[in-house]
Amino acid sequence: MSFSRSVIIVVAFACLLSSAFTQTPAHPSHSSSQASSHESALLPQTFGGWDMQGSPQTSADPAAADPTNAAVLKEYGFTDLASSSYTRDDGRTLKIRGARFADASGAFGAYTFYLQPAMTKEQIGDQGASLGQRVLFYRGNVLIDAQFSKESAMSGGELRELAGALPRPNGNAANLPTFIEFMPRRGYVANTQKYVMGPAALTALAPPVSADLVDFNASSEVSLGRYDTPSGEATLMLISYPTPQLAAEHLRRIDTAHQITQPQAGISNIENAGSFFARRTGPIVVVATGPVSDSDAKSLMGMVNYEASVTWNTPTDNPQARDLYMLILNIVILCGIVGGLAIVAGVAFGGIRILMKRWYPDKVFDRPEQMEFISLRLTEAVVKDASQSENHGAR
Repeated sequence: MSFSRSVIIVVAFACLLSSAFTQTPAHPSHSSSQASSHESALLPQTFGGWDMQGSPQTSADPAAADPTNAAVLKEYGFTDLASSSYTRDDGRTLKIRGARFADASGAFGAYTFYLQPAMTKEQIGDQGASLGQRVLFYRGNVLIDAQFSKESAMSGGELRELAGALPRPNGNAANLPTFIEFMPRRGYVANTQKYVMGPAALTALAPPVSADLVDFNASSEVSLGRYDTPSGEATLMLISYPTPQLAAEHLRRIDTAHQITQPQAGISNIENAGSFFARRTGPIVVVATGPVSDSDAKSLMGMVNYEASVTWNTPTDNPQARDLYMLILNIVILCGIVGGLAIVAGVAFGGIRILMKRWYPDKVFDRPEQMEFISLRLTEAVVKDASQSENHGAR
């Protein structure tokens, strides 16, 4: 009976531990409402000595952020806008416009779209630049455009504090596109890189390859930049496709369009301005063009080489996979805890028994009254019967 009770106790304890490890929030709807409420607060009330005046103006319409380039912002995944005025005790004022996007790629793309070559690079947020009293930077999936009434030596530090207070995206939404890392660094003209996610933004940048040839319906992405070469300034354009097969197919289209010397109705073409070279490396189509020598264009294009890398530990945002992982992890932890408790209990019981028998022999364990047991003495009965039979036979 004592063994059965022990088994029941262990099973009950295991069930309690399992429920403790696998329990979920009692009110998920309440938690999600709190998260959405926190996410809606795009701009902080105070930061770095600046105090917000009144309530911020918010909008989910990209035209409210930029009426001229509303279609561009929509391509970058614009979600909402918040703008407000701030003041300090010294009388200075600051106007801030914050645009939030679906992910960090959208904020980065919008940042490069508004970035001007004349701007000075600033160490604010993920990337930042300034021109006079205006500062442009992005942090995570938020793009900030700040306009000071008067500059000061502390302006950069104050905006860095603002960047730290901005909401951050979770999971893969915080990652930038990986193919932009293949843009060469040598000869790069500062503040000329543009990341494009749709035809409206690409058309506004006057690219060497038109938007219909790029074919954004194939989930393509574009990165452009200008580079100094010995013979002049060249434009480098990277077009990333999901697979090398799609890249090869679109490269053939680009080459065909380049070979057309006269524009024809219904056929896309490429404006030939000096050298033009295109090639494929992995899933990326590389285009080098501009008023430069052929050797310089080929040299610039040759600096882009795709190398595939396979990783087995890429994080996932799939809730089913995450729940299965947590279930297996909790089971392993529970088995470890139960096994550890069993080992500890066994060692403790055995150790105490040995110590008690050594310190108090025959007083705690193995006492005579506890060692008594019922014996049938069958052997003695058999021997006695056998001796009686022998005696009777002898007579």
